[in-house]
Amino acid sequence: MSSRRESQRLNDIIDNIDAIDLYLAGMVVEAFVADRKTIDASERCLERIIEATVKIGEARMQEIAPTIPARAIRGLGNMLRHAYDDINPTYIFTTIRRDLPPLRAACVAVLKDLP
Repeated sequence: MSSRRESQRLNDIIDNIDAIDLYLAGMVVEAFVADRKTIDASERCLERIIEATVKIGEARMQEIAPTIPARAIRGLGNMLRHAYDDINPTYIFTTIRRDLPPLRAACVAVLKDLP
C-alpha cells in the first residue's frame, strides 16, 4: 500500500475514533446502554475503523498497533455486520474505552513517520 493511501486510512481511523469520543464524552456505560442513537453511531464508526484496518492489512496493523489483535478487530467487524442482534452494548462500550485510545495513539505516531 502506498504511504499516501496508508495515511488516508490512518486518518480515517483517527477521525472515527474522534467522532466516537465526541459521542461518548462524559458518558458512563449505563447511559450508553440506554442510548440507542449513540450505540448506533458508535457502531457505525467502529465499522469504518475496522474497514480501514482491514484495508491496511493484518500484518501492517500488527506493526502499527501490536497490542490490538488484528484478528479480533476483523471478528468484531463480522459481528457488527452479521450478528448485530447478538452484540452486547456493554461489550461495545468496553471495547471502545479499552482499545481505541491506544489505537489512535499508534496511528498518530505512524503518521508522523510517513512521508
